[in-house]
Amino acid sequence: MLTTLQPCQNMGLFGYFCNSRYQIAVIFKDTTMSEKKNIIIINGPNLNLLGLRETSVYGNTFFEDYLEKLRKYFPQVNIEYFQSNVEGELINKLHEKGFSTDGIILNAGGYTHTSVALGDAVLAINAPVVEVHVSNIFSRESFRHSSHIAAACAGSISGFGLEGYRLAIDSLINTII
Repeated sequence: MLTTLQPCQNMGLFGYFCNSRYQIAVIFKDTTMSEKKNIIIINGPNLNLLGLRETSVYGNTFFEDYLEKLRKYFPQVNIEYFQSNVEGELINKLHEKGFSTDGIILNAGGYTHTSVALGDAVLAINAPVVEVHVSNIFSRESFRHSSHIAAACAGSISGFGLEGYRLAIDSLINTII
């Protein structure tokens, strides 16, 4: 026997449904509130010059322009951005965001190959980190073939231009976080 219940009291996320014999309390999921993920992109030295610097390697798109495209492509994600040419500032930002954000995309630039401290900072935090490089570091000078960061990261993306950032966000929201 199917019993029809009518709303008899609605209190926002909590409501009662009832008829002459039954009263049921129901908790509703609020679908109007966004469950956005929070991701920060942290770019290291010389990446403030994207669009100007070695365009044959890095392309001619300014990162701020590409960032706007990313935000439109991923409306379900709050994308924060930070860039510094200073190693200590990158470490401080990892420490600051590494316990409060859902994921981090890190392009440490040249520090990738030299900074044990950045690798240690990634190991020290809780947020998953995806390492990104605009160029294919493995097709360049041999000193660029090693990373002090990669072993501490959830994954690494290299050689897909600025699209590597999109791939990293996609990986974070669909498989990692």
